[in-house]
Amino acid sequence: MAAPLELSCWGGGWGLPSVHCESLVVMAYAKFSGAPLKVNVIDNTWRGSRGDVPVLTTEDSIVSQPAKILNFLRKQKYNADYELSAKQGADTLAYIALLEEKLLPALLHTFWVESDNYFSVTKPWFASRIPFPLSLILPGRMSKGALNRILLTRGEPPLYHLQEVEAQIYRDAKECLNLLSKRLGTSQFFFGDTPSTLDAYVFGFLAPLYKVRFPKVQLQEHLKQLSNLCRFCDDILSSYFRLSLADG
Repeated sequence: MAAPLELSCWGGGWGLPSVHCESLVVMAYAKFSGAPLKVNVIDNTWRGSRGDVPVLTTEDSIVSQPAKILNFLRKQKYNADYELSAKQGADTLAYIALLEEKLLPALLHTFWVESDNYFSVTKPWFASRIPFPLSLILPGRMSKGALNRILLTRGEPPLYHLQEVEAQIYRDAKECLNLLSKRLGTSQFFFGDTPSTLDAYVFGFLAPLYKVRFPKVQLQEHLKQLSNLCRFCDDILSSYFRLSLADG
């Protein structure tokens, strides 16, 4: 009998099993590969001290960060990529790097730095799932961490000022979305009829942007013009997460 696999992650809303992109990546990959995860959704009784999820726990291992969790699952024979060619495997790594370089900064900004979004949506949502008094501290710490992560990758000369950084990250993100849309075309998934690691990453990054209702939505509006990417997210939600969303 396989050892139990438990995933601690942020929960869902707006029709999503999680509103947290990195949690969604792991949840989607587990569905695609058949990994029998028991999902423990963080709520206000959570005993962790920081927002560093998702975390996979087994009988003798604790694994964090999506890439490390996915590698662990592959070693347990839960592999969503076994049909991919070597070239498709290389393409997967290139597109994941593109997502993390070009799209993730804009996602972080949309959720954690854009003040209207942060104060009306992100902060209250996360604070309601964190125990008091951490609920007063942790969202602000996560916001600061997101800004630092953006500036670490984008705050170099000549983009010293935050406004210049913002303009550049949204240009890059829109370009990334256009590339993904062109690459997907009319296919169901990025490498044909079967979902793989790349599909888990794209879904994890796009679905919160697509579904969460924010007051400031410039990147969301651009995504909604790319109908094949929206259809891609909707298909995965309805095919793989329908039962888990019955109560959401």
